[in-house]
Amino acid sequence: MTPDELPTWLAAAVAALAVTGAAISLLGSVGLVRLTSFYDRVHAPTLGATLGMALVLLASWLYFAVGQGRWLPREILVAVFFTVTTPVTLILLARAALFRDRTQDSEAEEKPVPAEGERP
Repeated sequence: MTPDELPTWLAAAVAALAVTGAAISLLGSVGLVRLTSFYDRVHAPTLGATLGMALVLLASWLYFAVGQGRWLPREILVAVFFTVTTPVTLILLARAALFRDRTQDSEAEEKPVPAEGERP
C-alpha cells in the first residue's frame, strides 16, 4: 500500500499522534529552558521525552503495521530502550545532584565563608 492509498482515518491518526508527540517533546524542551531549579529542569524534559516518544512511536507503528502491513520490532525495541533509560537517567542525575547539594551544605557548615578581604 502506498502513501496515496492509505485510508483517511489512518493518515489522520498517524498525523495526530506524530504532531502531538512532537508538541509534547517540544513542551518538555521549553520546560528545560524556562524552569529555574535543577530538579525541575531535569524533570520536564524527561516527561516530555517519554510521552512524546511513545506517541511518535505509536504513529510509526500504526503507519507501518496497519498501513504497510509490515511487522517492525524496531519500534518495540526503541520504546523499551527509551522507556527504561530515560527515567533511569533522571534518577541518576537527581541522586548525583542531591549528593552534591548535601556535601556542599555540609562543607559550608564546617568551613565558614571568609569575610571580604580575608584569605581562606
